[in-house]
Amino acid sequence: MNNTIEYKGYVGSIEYSFEDKIFYGKVLGIRSLISYEGSNAEELIGDFQEAIDDYLSSCQESGLTPEKAYKGSFNVRISSDLHKKAAVYAMAHNQSLNSFVEEAIKSSLNA
Repeated sequence: MNNTIEYKGYVGSIEYSFEDKIFYGKVLGIRSLISYEGSNAEELIGDFQEAIDDYLSSCQESGLTPEKAYKGSFNVRISSDLHKKAAVYAMAHNQSLNSFVEEAIKSSLNA
């Protein structure tokens, strides 16, 4: 994906405002709002990294555990028919529904 950056395990979006002539973004996958900006790629990346470092420092100073994005657990809403088919398929192949879904995702992403 070309429109993201990563630092210390956090992934951030990259957007551009033609009106303001500035790059900007926010950290993805967490509830806390961490945003950053820059007039060019170098400034954007620097501000992103500084925002992450500030967030981690602030959490440490406050005695809070920083949010971790993409913990490996998520809820997916699908139709009951698809849920049933997936569960039956997994059972028929002696695997859990979780392992079946993980394999399906890996296959789709070529991971």
